[in-house]
This record gives sequence, structure tokens and C-alpha cells, in this order.
Amino acid sequence: MALQWLILSYVVAVEVVITLVLTLPYPMLLKKRVVQLVSLILQPAASIVAFAGFQLLDIYWKAEHRLSCSSEVCTATERDRYEKSIYKAQRNVVLCAAGILLYWCIYRICKFNKDLERLEATEKRFKEE
Repeated sequence: MALQWLILSYVVAVEVVITLVLTLPYPMLLKKRVVQLVSLILQPAASIVAFAGFQLLDIYWKAEHRLSCSSEVCTATERDRYEKSIYKAQRNVVLCAAGILLYWCIYRICKFNKDLERLEATEKRFKEE
């Protein structure tokens, strides 16, 4: 069960690095190449949105069907285990939300750079005429 969260955490870490690389100031030619490369990666990487969404649904289902340990019948060990599972679920929700949000940020940054490039080409064409 922990493998899916390990994979998701690595994907989020890669998304953070890609976002940082896209937002650093580069010369225009290098920036174009980086945006083109990341744009090629974006379509296959869209599966992270579905994966994170499925994990969110799984967390929700488990939260709805989790046994509550709030009465005096629970032992200290059971209460600790219950609280630990709540904290893990909260951490995993943040991880899923970060994965989806970072994917959207990368998509928007690439789209912005492509639109900017297209507008610069249009402006250059109008100046030449």
C-alpha cells in the first residue's frame, strides 16, 4: 500500500523540479526548447491527475468506513493507531492535491509560453509587412 504513495511523492517532487526549471529566467532559445520538451511530457503525464483523483476517492472511502475510536472502550494503543491513520490520510490528501495543482501549474506555464511565442511571431510578421 505504501508503494503508491512513494510513487506519488516522487512524481510530485519531479513536478516541483519541472516547475522550477520552467520559471527560471533563461535565454529565449533555451526557454523555447525547455517548454517544447516539457510539453511533450505533459500528455502522458496527465495520468497523474487520474491517479491522484483515484487516491483521493480511496482516502474518502476509507475515512467514511473507518472505525471511530472516541469512546472510553478504546485502549491507548488503539487510539494512537487511529490518530496515526488520520494524520497519514491528511498527509496523503495534501500530496494528492499538490500533484494535481502542480500538474495544472506546469500546463498553464507551458501554455503561457507557447501563446507568448505565437504572439511574438505574429508581431514580428506584422513588423516585416
